[in-house]
Amino acid sequence: MSFTISGLPLDDFRPLFTLDDEALAAQGVRRVTATTKPGYPCRISLHDAEPGDSVLLLNYAHQTADTPYRSSYAIYINESAAASWQGEDAIPGSLRGRPISLRAFSTDGILVGAEVTSGDTLEDAIARRFSDAAAAYLHAHNAAHGCFVARIDRA
Repeated sequence: MSFTISGLPLDDFRPLFTLDDEALAAQGVRRVTATTKPGYPCRISLHDAEPGDSVLLLNYAHQTADTPYRSSYAIYINESAAASWQGEDAIPGSLRGRPISLRAFSTDGILVGAEVTSGDTLEDAIARRFSDAAAAYLHAHNAAHGCFVARIDRA
């Protein structure tokens, strides 16, 4: 089963990079410095920030369907992100080496399945979720913290 994983669009967040901390705070956003790797996975590049990188911590609506499953949560965006990650049948760095919760949604945004798996065996879990014809797309979340990492679509 071929799949595509996509990072969030850089252009959606680029305007935040020029704001000072006070202007960010007015929007509920915090600028922090990455202190460890792994630990600050960027949702644009889908790679962990390097220690010393400036990252933005903000709330992001990742499941916007008008259903009981509508959801938003905190995410990190690396201010040095240069492009949105996109890969077919490839797993980006921020999904490896972590427990991942996969949530499968129907075309109308209803949860139709879920599982927790190792990021190192994610391909098999993606294939299992997409073996259900009702699964239109998947959301990957860090299992421990619950934060959204990336959307996965059928290729």
